[in-house]
Amino acid sequence: MARCLENNTVEIIELKCEPPPKPTCANGLQPKAVPDEDLCCWHWECDCVCNGWGDPHYVTFDGTYYSYQGNCTYTLVEEIEKRIDNFGVYIDNYDCGAQDRVSCPRDIIVSHETQLIRIKAKSLTPISLEVLVNDEIVGTPYKKYGVKVYTSGINYVVEIPELEANITYNGLSFSVKLPFRLFGHNTQGQCGTCTNNTSDDCRLPDGTVISKCEIMADSWVVSDPRKPECDHLKPTAAPKVTVPSTECKPSPLCELLLQEPFKECHKTMSPNDFYKACNYDSCHVPNSNMECSSLQQYAFLCGDQGVCIDWRSKTFECTISCPSHKVYNACGQALPKTCATTPEEEDLNKNNNRLVEGCFCPKDTMPFSEAVDVCVQNCGCVGPDNIPREIGEEFEFDCQDCVCREGGNGITCQQHKCQPLLKDLTCELDGFQPVTLISPIDSCCNETVCKCDTKLCSTISPNCDLGYEIVGSIPEGHCCPVYKCVRKNVCVHGNAEYMPGSPVFSDKCQDCVCAESESSPTGLEITCTHVPCNVQCPMGYELKKTEQDCCGVCEQTHCLLSQNGVYQLMKPEETRSAENDNCTVYNCTRIRKQFITSISQISCPLFNEGLCEPGTIQFLPNGCCKVCIEKTSSCELKINYDYMLVNNCRSEHKVQTSRCDGTCGTYSMYSAEARAMSHRCTCCQEVQTSQKSVKLLCPDGSDVDYGYIDVEKCDCISTDCGHENANEYQSPVRARRAARRKGLH
Repeated sequence: MARCLENNTVEIIELKCEPPPKPTCANGLQPKAVPDEDLCCWHWECDCVCNGWGDPHYVTFDGTYYSYQGNCTYTLVEEIEKRIDNFGVYIDNYDCGAQDRVSCPRDIIVSHETQLIRIKAKSLTPISLEVLVNDEIVGTPYKKYGVKVYTSGINYVVEIPELEANITYNGLSFSVKLPFRLFGHNTQGQCGTCTNNTSDDCRLPDGTVISKCEIMADSWVVSDPRKPECDHLKPTAAPKVTVPSTECKPSPLCELLLQEPFKECHKTMSPNDFYKACNYDSCHVPNSNMECSSLQQYAFLCGDQGVCIDWRSKTFECTISCPSHKVYNACGQALPKTCATTPEEEDLNKNNNRLVEGCFCPKDTMPFSEAVDVCVQNCGCVGPDNIPREIGEEFEFDCQDCVCREGGNGITCQQHKCQPLLKDLTCELDGFQPVTLISPIDSCCNETVCKCDTKLCSTISPNCDLGYEIVGSIPEGHCCPVYKCVRKNVCVHGNAEYMPGSPVFSDKCQDCVCAESESSPTGLEITCTHVPCNVQCPMGYELKKTEQDCCGVCEQTHCLLSQNGVYQLMKPEETRSAENDNCTVYNCTRIRKQFITSISQISCPLFNEGLCEPGTIQFLPNGCCKVCIEKTSSCELKINYDYMLVNNCRSEHKVQTSRCDGTCGTYSMYSAEARAMSHRCTCCQEVQTSQKSVKLLCPDGSDVDYGYIDVEKCDCISTDCGHENANEYQSPVRARRAARRKGLH
């Protein structure tokens, strides 16, 4: 030490520093060596460290453990005597219990002078945090007005260097670290009093100290516009704490706190409070992995003392996932070196042995800066695209030609240059038209190209024959499709297509199928087999071919007649007499397609044989009815009176001259016995005459006696039906003479 005596005389006295005895900190942490005001000697201090985690559990500055399930916003730390302008740390809790009424931390709020810093949970599953300053979202790192906010491993950190204050929060747990020399004996709130004495930790706002910190915690509610229901809450008389059921079996995770890999930290800090909290959480918030927060916070405090605890590899419930460009490290540097780290900052970090877990850059790489989350091998440049660039590297960004240079702002850019556009461009292929587009080679420049517009393509396509299909393709470099007819894998028959293996209808007399064929150029061929036919038609039917049936059908062609057990065929319209009965007639009649055999009886007229000419009785051609030539004659004697004139001589008076006049039975008929025509001829002739005489008067006046024959009786006389003239008159005498000449008499 230098001491001014007199007459400009300075006395130099060596100050001897004697190491003070190492105290025991009430919170279980190791004491810290702090320089004296003369900056020559030093002394021991127990830093004020308050922790909270889980649902939630608290350890005050002086190491008092308690659990509290309030769902409002509370004061963690404030000064009893206001020495710092507007300083305080607050916590916002929310109901996170599934079965029991428990709460968890959601936001940490730090107030310092004109700034209100809130580390807020954007989402709770998974946990995602953001930083707000005076209700405006800011990025990290943030540094303004004596406050710095940055990330360290999985934690967000709020530092106030002037106060040596350090507040960390990761969504599950928080830690408030304050120096004893500035805050000793001057704190109040849920974190208690920093006096290195647990007896006064449960201090109420009015200065009263009680024995239960769970009741004390209720009294530190602060007004929060988001929770108006909390403004009128009063401290409860009983602590809001739930004792785990004796039936609950804690999670095996909690046993890790008492085993490896935490044993190395047991020398520095006891795990008992965290073990109790872990058991509590496993019973009151089951199946939520809330136990992980106890292990995480204990490991964090161990790492803060420089003890590395790699515990997550021993569990599968408490894993942490990292982005693709980073890897998990349980014991990373709290403030890793970056390309932006100054030599002064690097020297300060050398003495910082704090370890934190989190996602860090892989080996042989480092963060470009705290603000740019990019891992680089060489410290060059990183622009807004977050792509590392080496010194001297040229690249294009935001349509600017940029280069990474050492010094200055690092990246310098100038406007990108483009080729001039083509003014006259003719498109020859169908469907193309000139358009100006962004160049595929250089996205910052435009170019005039022939662009395909399918609306300009023709819609006409070819008509393909059966068995072919239209196949369209767009050849390389073309816009419009080109169509062609391509053979389909089908068989074609008639006006139909058939798939391979399917039956094909050809006609009823063949079974056809579309089959594969190696000999066919198409690979398919229709093969057919004839349908077997064995049709036997009954008597009277004939097999007729039809379009409907390939084997034909039996059609009736005759009527079937059964007589005495014998079947006979009759043609349509045929008539046939019954055997031994010519009066019964069978007829075959066709009505449409039906053949009907009908039976009819012949009805004969009355027949009197006595009226018949002898030898003329016979049957009609039907063999049933008899006919004959009836005895009919009109041969009569006709008496006439007239003058007799012979050689111009005439009788004086009329004389009687008789004659035979009338018809006789002449006929010609078929004789079945003679098997020839039978003829009979009769004439009306005289059968009795008398000789008479008469006197004739002549012109010369003379008279002559003239004799003549007079007919007295007439009858029908048989005559020859030959070629003689039947009309020639023959007297009976002449007839007899003629008969004698012929030898017929």
